[in-house]
Amino acid sequence: MRTSILALTFAATSFLSVAAMAEPYIYVAAGSANKVLVIDSENNQVVNEFSGILNPHALAITPDGEYVISASLAAKKNEMGKMEGTLFVIHPEHGHIMSTRPLPGMVHHQAILPSGRYVVSTHPTLGGVSIVDLDGSPETKFLKTGSGPNYTVFLKDSSKAYISNTGNATISEVDTATWQVLRTIDGGPTPEHLALSKDESKLYSVNAKAGTVSETDIQTGKIIRTFSIGKGSHGLDLSSDGKFIFATSKKSGVAVKINLETEKRIETQLAPSPYHLESLAGTGKVYVSSSKSPKIWVLDAKNFKPVDEIAISGEGHQMVISATHTD
Repeated sequence: MRTSILALTFAATSFLSVAAMAEPYIYVAAGSANKVLVIDSENNQVVNEFSGILNPHALAITPDGEYVISASLAAKKNEMGKMEGTLFVIHPEHGHIMSTRPLPGMVHHQAILPSGRYVVSTHPTLGGVSIVDLDGSPETKFLKTGSGPNYTVFLKDSSKAYISNTGNATISEVDTATWQVLRTIDGGPTPEHLALSKDESKLYSVNAKAGTVSETDIQTGKIIRTFSIGKGSHGLDLSSDGKFIFATSKKSGVAVKINLETEKRIETQLAPSPYHLESLAGTGKVYVSSSKSPKIWVLDAKNFKPVDEIAISGEGHQMVISATHTD
């Protein structure tokens, strides 16, 4: 990330540095607490926080781990009378927010290309995504994808993005060289969170209203399997070996682990309202937040039983693991 993004409006608020902390770290958008939290996954403790971010729901991290990007679920009118959101660039090692950038409205989720150049933010009320160049142009692009865009994942080579459109039951396949929609593929009745199979041949999408996870063949664009999760299904991730789905159901109060080969499932009761989920590669842990209680459950990835609980402020929304961790 060069001077273009860093030359934006500087937020002159300082914080404790995380440089001396043990790694890996998990960053958590803490919503109503107006903070991004830092958790040391070795001991499952909150070790730092970055304040001054209004209602953060979205979170992403650059591939080199140098910058954490967040955005607000809230929006306000700018001096031109248009609704405007904010993108925040956090420098964890230096311990402060480096810069901010205006975005066209509230942001739900974010993702950064594996190449590290672009951050994509979903804008559910605008029917599209904003695309910020972290290493070049100060101009923010906007791409219409469909009704209620929710979540973005990328191919490892950064050539394509897949963006779920909850409102019209589609997933947009996007060429990241031109930022054009190539086609739409099936994602189930209300696709939200997404995950790619390890070989990138299949795409998994959670469908809250149906209480399911859909498995879509990317080549054909058609759903080939559907897995029952529970009412109000929400969080979704895959194990680091790609053999298992992890998902949550808020209304059924469960976290579910499914073997993709045998379809055998393990359910773990969690209350109240298990919400976002993040599989921590190489640690043997899965983090699950609650939408109704300020805590994160720590599950053993093998037996899928709770082994710890982390008290947090606010509620845990999008979570990312620091790029400095290796398997």
